[in-house]
Parts: sequence; C-alpha cells; structure tokens
Amino acid sequence: MRQLVEKVKRLTYKRNFFIFVCIVPTFVLFSVFVLYPMFSSFAMSFTDWSGIGKNYKFIGLQNYEKLFRDRIVKQALLNNIILLVFVPVVTILLSLLFAFLLSGKKLREKKVYRVLFFFPNVIAISITSILWSFIYHPSVGIINGFLKWIGAESLIHTWLGESATVVFSIGITMIWQAVGYYMILFIAAMEGIPNELYEVANIEGASSFQKFSKITMPLIRNVLDVAIIFNIIAVFNGSFTYTRIMTGGGPDNKSNVLSLYMYQQAFENGNFGYAMAVGVIILIITLVLSGINNRLSAKDDITY
Repeated sequence: MRQLVEKVKRLTYKRNFFIFVCIVPTFVLFSVFVLYPMFSSFAMSFTDWSGIGKNYKFIGLQNYEKLFRDRIVKQALLNNIILLVFVPVVTILLSLLFAFLLSGKKLREKKVYRVLFFFPNVIAISITSILWSFIYHPSVGIINGFLKWIGAESLIHTWLGESATVVFSIGITMIWQAVGYYMILFIAAMEGIPNELYEVANIEGASSFQKFSKITMPLIRNVLDVAIIFNIIAVFNGSFTYTRIMTGGGPDNKSNVLSLYMYQQAFENGNFGYAMAVGVIILIITLVLSGINNRLSAKDDITY
C-alpha cells in the first residue's frame, strides 16, 4: 500500500512537472509580447511621450480629456459603429441566403458557385482594397463606367471622395470579401441537419420559408450567433487596413476609424502618448466584443 501511494505521488509529480514545462514557455511569450506591451501602453497613455527617447513627463488624464473633446475621435467612433452594424448585418443576411440556395441537392453547379463565392476570402486585404479602389475610381472605375453606359449619370459619385458614400463604399468592400467565408460556415451547419426533419415538413405541406424559419434557423442558431460576433470582431480589427489603403481616412477624416487614427497620431504626428490613450479605448471595445464571443461560444450545442 505504501509503495502504491509513493508511485501515485511520483506520477502526480511527473504530470505536474510536464504541465509546468508546457505552460512556462507559453506564459513567458504571452507576457513579453502581450501583457508587457499592453500595460506599458496603458502607463504611457498618461504621458506626453513623442516616441523618441525618454524625454517625457506625466500629464495625468490630459490625453483622455483631449480624447473626449476630439472631433476626429468622435467621427472615427461613429464610423466604427456604422461599419459594425452595416457590414455584419448585410454579410450575415447574404451568407444565409447564398448558403440556403447552394445547400440544395438539385443544383448541379453548386460546387462551382461555392468556389466562386469563397474565392474573395483568400485574397489579401491589401489586394482587395487596391482592387476596389480602382472599381470606385471616379474616371476609370467600373461602377461609374457602367452607370454612364446605361445613361444613369445622375447616380455617378466620387465614391471614396464624398462623405455621404465613403464609409458605405468601404463597407461594401468588406462585405464582398467576407460573404463567402460565412456562406461556407452556414452550408456546413445546414448540411448537418438530418434530412428526416425536412421530409416530415414536406409531408405536412410546409413551404420553403416555413422549413427555413422553423427548422433550419433554430438548428443553426449557435453557429449564427458565433458567426455574427466573429464578423463584428473581424470588421473592428480589419477596418484599419481597408481604410488606410483606400482613403487614408479622408476626405477630411470622414472615413477615419479608431485604429487608423491611433496609427496616424503615433507614426505621422509623433503623439505616442495620445495614440496610446486611443489604443486603450480600442482595447476596451475589443475586450467587450471578445467577452460576448466567449459567452456565445460556451453555449450548449443543439442535439437532434
């Protein structure tokens, strides 16, 4: 009995030591590349650091006071909110529609359509942004060229140069690239639903809309919830690249977003302290979105 207890202790020690060896390198890397920069940025947000040398002083909450009075911050936050509502809503609705149409067995070319819809997702964001900048070009762009060809000159705009259209133009670019990914996600969820449920619905005389609303939607609800949060986080994090390449925040900061404004303050204006205050706001928003994502991801799966 004593030997058994000692053997169990040795095995427990080896297991704990193995866990320790696995955790320590990860924790060190996480601390160096995540925790340290995060806390350093928070501390530096209370200074007037210019990004060069160590000649800075503590200024208290001045950066945050300036932040809440800054017109550009308010505009950037508004643009973030518009994108966080417009892009996920349209993306998810289109993805659900295409997934429903392409999950049917009667469509022979569905594999081809799936590849075509998914293809934009494999293109780098930078390439997509450049491509759509040409599409929106006021002189040689496809959109204005088509409108002129059909005689609808009144609808021609400088899509990336007008405050009324620029944010939505960027949003459409993001939607075009994201729809295929979420479509495939929903197709996988829909094809996992037993056919027997639809057969019973057919016997009962249910319409396609009734089958979609009463069978499909409830059974893919968990996937839908996670997809919405994933898309919101992707839009919030990805808006920097699209905006930076397509407009640079213009015209007159009407398309600026928080992440781009933080970059501009740090690397173009040399206001690293103020940029880090903006970064703290971005961090808070990201943590809130991540918390919502974790709550939704922890939901129990529906069984049938």
